[in-house]
Amino acid sequence: MLISGELVKNRIVVKKPRDVGRLYSKSRFGRLINKNKLHLDLVEGVFLVDQGKIRVFQDKKEISFQELVRVAVQQIPEFEIKYLVFKDLRNRGLLVKPVEDETKKRVSFYQFKQKKDKCKGYDTVNGVVVSVFSERGFFDIEQTEKLIKEEIERGNDLWFAIVDEEGDITYYMVSMVDIKGGIASHVFPKCRGFLLKNRVVVFDEKASKMLFDKEFFGKPFGSGLQLSMVEALYLSHNGVLVVRTLNGEKVSNKKLKELIEKVQPDIKSRVIVYKDLKQRGLIVKTGFKFGTHFRVYKRKPGLTHAEYLVHVVDKRYRGVWAEISRAVRLAHSVNKEIVFARVNDDERVEYIGLGRLRP
Repeated sequence: MLISGELVKNRIVVKKPRDVGRLYSKSRFGRLINKNKLHLDLVEGVFLVDQGKIRVFQDKKEISFQELVRVAVQQIPEFEIKYLVFKDLRNRGLLVKPVEDETKKRVSFYQFKQKKDKCKGYDTVNGVVVSVFSERGFFDIEQTEKLIKEEIERGNDLWFAIVDEEGDITYYMVSMVDIKGGIASHVFPKCRGFLLKNRVVVFDEKASKMLFDKEFFGKPFGSGLQLSMVEALYLSHNGVLVVRTLNGEKVSNKKLKELIEKVQPDIKSRVIVYKDLKQRGLIVKTGFKFGTHFRVYKRKPGLTHAEYLVHVVDKRYRGVWAEISRAVRLAHSVNKEIVFARVNDDERVEYIGLGRLRP
């Protein structure tokens, strides 16, 4: 015999003890009000009607699937994409539950780490939480960072579920990333570099070899070394490199930065991230061929491939999900992790990683 429920405002109320047990104890549907009453969220109700497991009534008249969807759309913002994610995760065997105050929590669903866990609600879940987005929405780096930190305090893993216009769903694991490597810093002798249009060239063979061999700065240029603008600024700020024009005129750090900003307006934030990554014991090279700012190695190139692709973003960066999808997929295809480096006003850098997952 099918379970029966009554639509009351934005909830479906199930009263029969046997039905309450079947839904709540076995499958974790609904919120137990007391031992004899269960409240189902409209997302859960639509799912159960769609599955043919429950009949819903209002004023003793049965409500069809279509009518219930209409009610749900009016009550729940972006109901259709949230329902698709809930249905997909439930059909995969995950006992996800809707978050009651979604607007405040900024997540749509939660799941316990262990099926046997008995948790009163989202605030004590200690498991996985899921935020749902349309492909037409945005990846907001500031809100994402806040959400990650909130869920870390609750002991939760954070997933993003992105629903495209055909209803297909892509899942990402979202987390703070503590990138560290094993490259020791070295003391280098002062050397001269000559400014070309988009790079600085060091002709001193001994200095070039040391810079390249010890910390993989630059790329060989004859018997010398060509440095990227970020590398040149970093070495110049550290007192290693004195930059001159081809005419022999000295270029100050300030002047060098001004010249670089004309072709790379975001050079300041790139240098901040570059410096932070170097302090973390990493080898940092351009990520241009991967569509990012840097590729990052924990050990010297040649011994390993780059583990990370790092993209530098403003503290209030908002990107369309199509861009994020391309970045994550490309990184995944070359066995790397995409990391977004968020630069704060105090020049503190925080790293946020997104990786594809299959629930």
